[in-house]
Amino acid sequence: MIGDVGGNLRELRAQSGMSLRELAAATGLSATLLSQVERGISEPSLKTLRALSSVFGDAVSSLFASPGPVPIHVSRPGERSRISSPAGRIQYERLTPNNGQIEVLRGSLQPGDWSSDEAWAHEAIECVYVDRGRLEVEVEGQRFEVRTGESITFSSRQPHRYGNTSEDVTTFLLSVSPPTP
Repeated sequence: MIGDVGGNLRELRAQSGMSLRELAAATGLSATLLSQVERGISEPSLKTLRALSSVFGDAVSSLFASPGPVPIHVSRPGERSRISSPAGRIQYERLTPNNGQIEVLRGSLQPGDWSSDEAWAHEAIECVYVDRGRLEVEVEGQRFEVRTGESITFSSRQPHRYGNTSEDVTTFLLSVSPPTP
């Protein structure tokens, strides 16, 4: 599905009347990286998607849109695309196709790591299910401990971040609707 994101980025950029260099200057990203994303050679990281959303706003969710009805998608280990959090602290496997409606990621967070230094907000609803370990979820400064088999759902409009305060790796499923960088 990498090509879909790249093609959608190229179309969004063209609709905005921007060259690759103009988009690079506006986002602080390199024109080379943006070109690789557009050509399907590289997948955008969360940091890249956030930088793009600073230029395109909510329209950035169109990067994940696919034309027509949602096709049947089977997600197999080893074939899933991977993305990482802005600081690279969480490694995600994308379990759903880029359809612009929902994104389900399988996350892995090392002991002592947080998804980001500061909590941040965006337009979506998130549900996190802890598959293994213990996840500290900070929402608007309030912390919630979510253990194996438990889940938490909240509005992503509230500043939030995820942490692993345990001594073992924590794995979890994250559902975001609509997908937001």
